Amino acid sequence: MTVAIFGSINMDVIAYLDRLPRPGETLHGAGYKMGLGGKGANQAVAARKLGADVCFIGRTGADSFGDAARAELTSYNVDLAHIRRDEDSATGIAIIKVGEGGQNMISVIAGANGAVDASDAAAAKADLEGARVLLLQLEVPLTGALAAARTVRAKGGTVILDPAPAPREPFPAEVIAAVDIVTPNESETAGLLGWQPATADDAVRAARELRSKGFRTALVKLGAKGVAFSGPESEGFVPPFKVTAIDTVAAGDSFNGGLAVALDEGRPLADAVRFAAAAGALSTTKKGASTAAPTRAEIDAFLASHSG
Repeated sequence: MTVAIFGSINMDVIAYLDRLPRPGETLHGAGYKMGLGGKGANQAVAARKLGADVCFIGRTGADSFGDAARAELTSYNVDLAHIRRDEDSATGIAIIKVGEGGQNMISVIAGANGAVDASDAAAAKADLEGARVLLLQLEVPLTGALAAARTVRAKGGTVILDPAPAPREPFPAEVIAAVDIVTPNESETAGLLGWQPATADDAVRAARELRSKGFRTALVKLGAKGVAFSGPESEGFVPPFKVTAIDTVAAGDSFNGGLAVALDEGRPLADAVRFAAAAGALSTTKKGASTAAPTRAEIDAFLASHSG
């Protein structure tokens, strides 16, 4: 069983501040760190740390950031077979500010991520055909992502779309038809539906509305407020796990990585969403993106302690 990820690779520069700055304001920070990021890389590492076999498809530039990203992926035992070194583009980067309570502001420069296309999916066709679950995001062009989705679904696999960064308008029918599960947060839901959920009831209503648009299954994430889900066979709301959040960067990526692994293991939707929610919650208790993704042992212990 394999989880495939078709997506972005960045190097993150993260500054830690007492609070996020206002427009035009300069603040001194408490520190900074650099490390692997990009929604594709974060989700690949998250799934790998949970024990999945991972097929990751993406690009770096032929530069020092690219070398660093490749080294970090290797350190997590993520195979580089389908990570193309793009001679014409710089490696993507993200500039991240983290303030009080772990809240963040992120600016992304796509670099080589913007060059990912259907040829990357074609080169990985054999491995994509063996994937039970495919994770997609919006930090690489959709043409390549849709090509990967067609390959996976032709063999009976499940396609999960994390619609981030937030879409500016609803998806065309071609995108909806290529996706089995969509997993927006509040702002991404607003981009898809034109209104933003704020409560558990709102989230369930939004998930139903996304299904009415054509998505087979919809999850609506409210961050520290929990997550709603609606599918053909079950619907519900998973309350938030209580943790002390210090950094919410990539919490959604840990969630999606956890969701993919749980579905790959054949768990029913409600159980998979709870497993994913635990992965997302645990990631907020550590600093960083890929580095914060929890291990399988951490999630199993966490869920065992919350079994009541």
